[in-house]
Amino acid sequence: MIEFFLNAYKDVSTTHIVLEFIVFVFGILSVLFAKKENIWVYPTGLIATVISVYLLFIAGYLGDMMINGYFTIMSFYGWYKWTRKVKEVDNLSITRTNTKEKIIGVLLFLVTIFVVFGIYKFFDYTINIDNYVDIFASGIFFTAMWYMANKKIENWTLWIIGDLIVTPLYAYRGLGMLSLQYLIFTILAIYAYLEWRKILRKSNLQL
Repeated sequence: MIEFFLNAYKDVSTTHIVLEFIVFVFGILSVLFAKKENIWVYPTGLIATVISVYLLFIAGYLGDMMINGYFTIMSFYGWYKWTRKVKEVDNLSITRTNTKEKIIGVLLFLVTIFVVFGIYKFFDYTINIDNYVDIFASGIFFTAMWYMANKKIENWTLWIIGDLIVTPLYAYRGLGMLSLQYLIFTILAIYAYLEWRKILRKSNLQL
């Protein structure tokens, strides 16, 4: 397994390895901050997503590139939402999605799939099996990011599902460091879900 991991970087430039390592570190930091409801989730996440857009563009993985481009935009939106005062007193609190938000999530998932598929077609890229997996994961991650920006606990459920999908996908593509990162993301997302659920239950008891 170690040999497989190292072979993926045998012919890769030092610059690329350094950039991927930065993404690895700041991506994990971002999830840790999100778990703690810490606003630093967004600055650290921005560093990871901006560099990822560049790396994935070079690699030609449009779906993944779009995900990270969207993450970048949503990071600014989430940064605003998390720091904005609600009713002049409280910051945004952790809640569950209501029916309307669930419908929005499903629509966002479906629209994302069609848009990413359309972009592959527009640029005349050959769509292989791994690209279809990538497109499906894109829909999950787009919805998860929107839920996270609005502090909906369901965001962690979607992160867990998406992370489990792309961990073997990145390993198959030879992106060992990203594969390891998403494996760690999966574990952290499970812990984050449990912590947010505990906070949510506590806040409900105080109502």
